[in-house]
Amino acid sequence: MKTFIELLKGVEVQYITNPNTVIYNVQFDSRKVCEGTLFVAEKGTITDGHKYIDAAINNGATAIICQTKPDNLPNNIAVAVVDNSSAALGIVAANFYNNPSNRLKLVGVTGTNGKTTIVTQLYNIVTAMGYKAGLLSTVCNYINNKKIEATHTTPDAISINKFLSEMVDEGCEYAFMEVSSHAVDQHRISGLNFEGGVFTNLTRDHLDYHKTVDNYLRAKKGFFDALSTNAFALTNIDDRNGLIMLQNTKATKRTYAITTAMADFKTSIVENTLDGMQLSINEFHDVYVMLVGRFNASNITAIYGTLVLLGFNKHEVIKQITCLKSVVGRFTTLRSNKGYVAIVDYAHTPDALVNVMDTINEIKLDDGKLITVVGCGGNRDKGKRPIMAKETVCRADIAIFTSDNPRDEEPESIINDMVSQLTVAQKQKVLCITSRRDAINKAVTLANKNDVILVAGKGHEDYQIIKGVKYHFDDIEEVTNAINNN
Repeated sequence: MKTFIELLKGVEVQYITNPNTVIYNVQFDSRKVCEGTLFVAEKGTITDGHKYIDAAINNGATAIICQTKPDNLPNNIAVAVVDNSSAALGIVAANFYNNPSNRLKLVGVTGTNGKTTIVTQLYNIVTAMGYKAGLLSTVCNYINNKKIEATHTTPDAISINKFLSEMVDEGCEYAFMEVSSHAVDQHRISGLNFEGGVFTNLTRDHLDYHKTVDNYLRAKKGFFDALSTNAFALTNIDDRNGLIMLQNTKATKRTYAITTAMADFKTSIVENTLDGMQLSINEFHDVYVMLVGRFNASNITAIYGTLVLLGFNKHEVIKQITCLKSVVGRFTTLRSNKGYVAIVDYAHTPDALVNVMDTINEIKLDDGKLITVVGCGGNRDKGKRPIMAKETVCRADIAIFTSDNPRDEEPESIINDMVSQLTVAQKQKVLCITSRRDAINKAVTLANKNDVILVAGKGHEDYQIIKGVKYHFDDIEEVTNAINNN
């Protein structure tokens, strides 16, 4: 419970009435409004919340934040007019929950690939060292040790602050969260106080939303631009966009790399196999980890750097890194008694797919084939479909194109987009199988000793969305069943 004016602390207000109105709830969805609610009318990408102000008032709203003052509002309704309702919502939500990000050390990780692995492993290490921590990720959210299903990479501003508040109530000292480009662009992280920010990499993704790579880049950079002088900004300088993230930040600037010579945190791969890697991390040599691939070496470097910047003992951090296991759906390895290996990975962008396939080709035996099963999501960036297809056929011995989440599109149409720019010779390596289950089964029947099957695109997801209906479908389950039945 707070007054309207208390909730608006930190918000630039153009106009306000009834500032002392008592607020019991904050919502941006008029359907969730009840008596005593502050309704924030956002101008969203799909609909304009200003259209639902009357509905919110009918449901019990006593205060409104908006960008355009409505006509004929009842005199007893408190109103604040602001430049950007979405930005105001983040600050208001933080104020409503007593600014929980000020009461724990919050680290945000952004980038196209690696976010989930890094935040999850940070959470795993910190909790393994005996500290209470929280996690907000694509796969799952945790409030200390309580697991909560995740619905978005980065939740809405009200949910974020509610989660963080519950973490504080549970005694958490640390929180780790993925920061998506959508979240930055839509001001979902407005009002949060970050202890640090981490940048992984930037490749083509979400262009259905951002339209251009430059817009996508600016959204990521916006996260670092907003960090305070008390925060740290840790960036991957192996990525050509890494230093761009640091250009305007007020935070302490630090870098990490696995190939660039000059970095604050540097890792070299000594040996790489399907079972793990031997690494050299700064002054620590012969560090064996149960994770695979250059992309994971980069993730581990970010994890090490973040924990050191948070003040943890370097030796203890290295010890914990050697105990890490892969995050579900991130290079999850399943072995057949016939001598081939299947790997399930979330790689759903061209760069992520390249990283995983290059890693497999580097470490598989020379007489083994790489069989890749991959699809592209419906109602998303169509431009990456032929790119995904080309990258696949350039690296796989056999490519099987199939459904991912077709959503409202016809699966066959998506697959046609994928193969549209392949040459006649490249198409000779391709099988098109609409059913993802059939595609996985076909890959297994084609596999022989020393082969590697990669099932890419869905990873941890346990569903397919087809014509608006969500069906249970788990790649790990499907691959396991196919291996056992063939």
